[in-house]
Amino acid sequence: MEPENSTDVRLLGPGDIRALAAELDVTPTKRLGQNFVIDPNTVRRIVSAAEVGPDDHVVEVGPGLGSLTLALLESVGTVTAVEIDPRLAGRLERTVGEFAPSRAGALNVVTADALTVGTDDLPAPTALVANLPYNVSVPVLLHLLEVFPSIRRVLVMVQLEVADRLAADPGSRVYGVPSVKAGFHGRVRKAGTIGKNVFWPAPKIDSGLVRIDRWDDGDRPWQDSVDTVGEDVLRREVFAVTDAAFLQRRKTLRAALSGYFGSGPAAEKVLTDAGIDPRERGEKLDTAAFVDLAVASLAARGAS
Repeated sequence: MEPENSTDVRLLGPGDIRALAAELDVTPTKRLGQNFVIDPNTVRRIVSAAEVGPDDHVVEVGPGLGSLTLALLESVGTVTAVEIDPRLAGRLERTVGEFAPSRAGALNVVTADALTVGTDDLPAPTALVANLPYNVSVPVLLHLLEVFPSIRRVLVMVQLEVADRLAADPGSRVYGVPSVKAGFHGRVRKAGTIGKNVFWPAPKIDSGLVRIDRWDDGDRPWQDSVDTVGEDVLRREVFAVTDAAFLQRRKTLRAALSGYFGSGPAAEKVLTDAGIDPRERGEKLDTAAFVDLAVASLAARGAS
């Protein structure tokens, strides 16, 4: 079932994008990580990969000139677009009115930095679907997952190397902090690769699609730990020990975490209590192991 009258939606093509940019005197900037999608098939592919529908309220970050926004409005119930550039934010509602008149009431535009938006700024979204600004993609992703537990599905387009990091398995050369933190929130996988030529201006590297399906309450592999210490407390400690473990990537966990726990022997004890070999390196641990380490860290702190 599609949203009512979604068939009157017309997507933006390359000429439309360039005409809108010229009207607004907008030149995409590297500082804001702006690359505008000019290919209608690509935005429809993103929406399809997200598997969102009429019951979804989607938050879109960095809508730019509205390419993905229009494709979302073809399929979903409502869209909240968070745009930091006032010129782009100010034009978006009018663009939707021109290209998707029957769906204009389903769009809410918030002019803000996505790194600072909170529950007071927009209704609880069920999904995040976005072509994320390249320069802040991971911080924005993690911020929104933390602030909006209502987000059950994520489909974002990011730099290909960032997509590879987010979806990497333990032991991989690119496995690291983003992999662990994204994995804390849900099941992460790559959902495709996007070439350079669907953008204006064309970036120097390809992009990747990343999908995250949020862990359901009771479905997390570490649900007992969440029930014991609370999700917020556990997340903060998991993220803290993960940052510390990867700060000196080539070192053993005993050495890398000695500063965090105050000494090498103290780090070794917490690692041993967590069932982790102190001689192991951080890139070998999956998210569940970092959760065990965080639980042991919290227990050691409570006992000290």
